[in-house]
Amino acid sequence: MTTSHRSQLRYTLAALLTSMVLVGCSSVPETTLPEPTQHSAAQGHLVSFDDLYDRGLYHAAGVGPTRWLSDGSGYTVLEASATGGHSVVRYHPETQQRDVLVAAEHLRPTPTEQPLTIADYSWSDDGNKLLIFTNTKRSWRTHTLGDYWVFDRTTLQLQKLGGSAEPSTLQFAKFNPQATRVAYVMKNNIYVEELSTRRVTQLTKDGNDTIVNGTFDWVNEEEFFLRDGFRWSPDGQSIAYWQLDTAGTPLFTMINNTDELYPTLKQFPYPKVGETNAAMRIGVMPSTGGKTTWIKIPGDPRQHYLVRMQWAGNSSQLLIQQLTRSQAVNTAYLADTTTGNVRPIVTETTDSWAEYVDDVEFIHSGQAFTWLSERSGYRHLYLVQRDSGRIQAITRGNWDVIEVLQINEADGWAYFIASPNSPLERYLFRASIDGSGKLERLTPAQPGTHSYQLSADAKYAVHTFSNVEQVPVVDMISLPDHHSIRVIKDNEKAQQAVNQLQRGEFEFFQVEARDGLTLDGFLMKPADFDPSKRYPIVFYVYGEPWGQTVSNSWGGERFLFHTYLTQQGYLVASIDNRGTRSPRGFEWRRSIYQNLGDITVRDQYDALQAMLQRWPFIDAERVGIWGHSGGGSQTLNAMFRYPDSYHVGMALAPVPDLTLYDTIYQERYSGLLPEAAERYRETSAITHASQLAGRLLLVHGTADDNVHFQGTERLVNELIKHGKQFDYFAYPNRTHGISEGKGTTRHLRTMMVEFLQRYLPVNSAASQ
Repeated sequence: MTTSHRSQLRYTLAALLTSMVLVGCSSVPETTLPEPTQHSAAQGHLVSFDDLYDRGLYHAAGVGPTRWLSDGSGYTVLEASATGGHSVVRYHPETQQRDVLVAAEHLRPTPTEQPLTIADYSWSDDGNKLLIFTNTKRSWRTHTLGDYWVFDRTTLQLQKLGGSAEPSTLQFAKFNPQATRVAYVMKNNIYVEELSTRRVTQLTKDGNDTIVNGTFDWVNEEEFFLRDGFRWSPDGQSIAYWQLDTAGTPLFTMINNTDELYPTLKQFPYPKVGETNAAMRIGVMPSTGGKTTWIKIPGDPRQHYLVRMQWAGNSSQLLIQQLTRSQAVNTAYLADTTTGNVRPIVTETTDSWAEYVDDVEFIHSGQAFTWLSERSGYRHLYLVQRDSGRIQAITRGNWDVIEVLQINEADGWAYFIASPNSPLERYLFRASIDGSGKLERLTPAQPGTHSYQLSADAKYAVHTFSNVEQVPVVDMISLPDHHSIRVIKDNEKAQQAVNQLQRGEFEFFQVEARDGLTLDGFLMKPADFDPSKRYPIVFYVYGEPWGQTVSNSWGGERFLFHTYLTQQGYLVASIDNRGTRSPRGFEWRRSIYQNLGDITVRDQYDALQAMLQRWPFIDAERVGIWGHSGGGSQTLNAMFRYPDSYHVGMALAPVPDLTLYDTIYQERYSGLLPEAAERYRETSAITHASQLAGRLLLVHGTADDNVHFQGTERLVNELIKHGKQFDYFAYPNRTHGISEGKGTTRHLRTMMVEFLQRYLPVNSAASQ
C-alpha cells in the first residue's frame, strides 16, 4: 500500500488538534500470532450434520436481553418459569442475590392466556415500569413490528399499548423520561399514549405509502442501521423525528411462487446505484401535538443523508450528522429546535468515504461532546468543544479504537475496545477523558476476543470471552481489576462436544501481497495430516469492508463446517485482504475505494501464491474457494480473473453486477455514476464471466430482498452466452441468509460438500 492514501485526508475543524502523549501502555498485547493448536489424530469424533444442524450439540448459549438497572442495584435477565413464559430476574453483581422483579404469572393478558413471549424489554429510569416487545414480525430485514405492553411493578397492572390497533403494527415504543407516557410509530405515523388515562394522541398525520415518519425505508435500515426514527427530548416536552419521502424511488418487485395457489408480488422502494434516493428531513414538534419545526440543513435532501440525530445535551438543540451522497464528507451540525437554524461544528472530508459517528456523548454540562475520527490515519476518540469546535485527542497511536462502550464522566474514563498490537484480538481499554493521555488495558493477557456490557458506573460488566478453541463463556466481572465474580454461562456441554472432535492443527499465519502489504490468514489441517502428501485446499472468503474472517474468536457453525471438511481430507484457509473490517488504520480500509472486486481478489491470489511457495503440501491443481454475499462476489471474481489458479468455486447470494446493489453501500465503496461507470464495469464479476474455466456452483434465494436474485439471473445469462457450464441452485422464497425452512442450512451445506467431493476430490494421483 502506498502512502498516497494518507494524503487523501483533508479535515476542516474550528480549531487545530492539541498534542498528547500516551502513557501506561506497557500491558498491551505482544506482537505475536497465537500458537498453532495441536490435536491427536488417533482420537476424536467426526462432525455429524445431525448433531450440528438438528440436535444443536455444539450450540453456545448467550444470556439473552441483559439490562443494567440505572440505580446500580444489578442487572436483569429473562429466566424460564415453571408455569410457562419467562420472568424478569435481577441479580446483584457482587453478591449475586437473586430477586424476581416481574414474575411470568403477572404477564398473562388474561388469567387463561399464556404469559407474553418477551422478544425484548426496557426499563423506565426509576425501574418501576417494564416495557415489553412481543408478537414480532419483520418490517424490512429485521423484526421491528410487534405489540407493546407496559407492566407497572407498583400496581401489578399489565397494559397493552396502541388501543384498538391491529396486531404487530407498533414500532420503537419508548418511555418519556418521566415514564408517564410512551411514544411509538404505527403505520408511518408517530403517536403518544398517556399511561394513566390510555389517551392516544396522533402527532403526525401525513404518513402513508411514501411519507414515512419516525422510521425508515429499506436502504437506510440496512446500510445506516437507521430503524428507530424519533427521540424524546430530555425534558419530555418535545419529540425530534426523521421524515422520509420515498416518492420517486424506483420500486423493486419480488415474486413468491410457493406460499399460495397463484404467485404473489411484493414491492418496496429500493434505490439501486445511480437511482433516486428518498428525501430526508428532521423536524421537532411538541410531544402533546402541534406544529413541526423543520431543521434547515443545507443541501439537496435527495443528494445527502441525515445519518445520525440526537439531542445535544439539552432540550433546545440537536446534533445532526449529514453525509453527502458520495459519503466523502460528514458534517456535524448543531441545530436550534426553535428556529430550525443550524451551524456546522465538525467536518470530516476524505477522497473516498468518511465515517459517521455512533453514540456521541455530551459531557461537561453539555459543553463538549465525544467524537471518533480517522484524521490521524487511525480511528481515535476525541473531545470537541461545542462553542468553539476546538478538538482534543483522548486516544492516540498507530492503532484503532474499535468500539466505544461508555463515556463515564463521573470517573473520568472512556471505555472502549481495541487491540493495538494484533488485529486478531479484542480487549477492553480505558483512557482518561481529560486529554492527559493516560491509557490502561483492563483485559488480562488472555488472547482471544473479549466483549463487555458495562454497568452504568463501570464498576461491573457482563464479560464474554472466546477464541478459536473456546466456545463463548459469559461471566460477571468487577472493574477495573477484571476479577471474575461468577460464571453466568459456561457452555460446558458445547465445549466438551467440541473438545471431543477429531481435529488437526489450526494455525494463524501471515503472508505478503505483491506490494509488500502483510495479510493475515488461518490454515486448518486434517487430523491425520502428512506433510509428505499433497492436499486440496478450500478458501473461505468475504473480502469486503463489513467483515473480518481471520480473528481469534469462536467461529460457530462455519468453523464446525470447516472442521467437517478437514475430516474429509481438505485443507481449509481464509485470508483477510486489504479493505476488510480489520483494525489496521485508514489506509488499510480506504485502499479498496473503486477497487472492490479487483485489488481485493488480487490480494487473495497473491496470498495463494505465497502459500504455495511456503507449503509444498498444498496441491496447486486442487484449489477451491467459497463465500456468501460479498464473499460470493469475491468467489466469482477469483474464478473469473484467475481461472488457472482457482479450480472450484461456490458462490452463495453474490452481487455479480455492482450496479444492481443499493446506493448507500455500493456508492460508498465504488463511487457515483456516471463518473465511476468504468470502475463499476471493471470491478463487477459479470464483466469477466467469459473467462470461467473451473467448476462453479451458483446458489441464491429467490426472495432475497437484499442482494437480489436478479443479479444471479443476469450472470446465468452471461455464462450461457459464452457457453460456460456450471451448477446452479435456486432456493424458493429464501432470503439473503438462505436459512428459512426446515432443513435448509443442512441441505445447502450437504450440496456444497458433495460438489467439492465431485470436482475437488481428496483422493487423486496428485495427492500421493
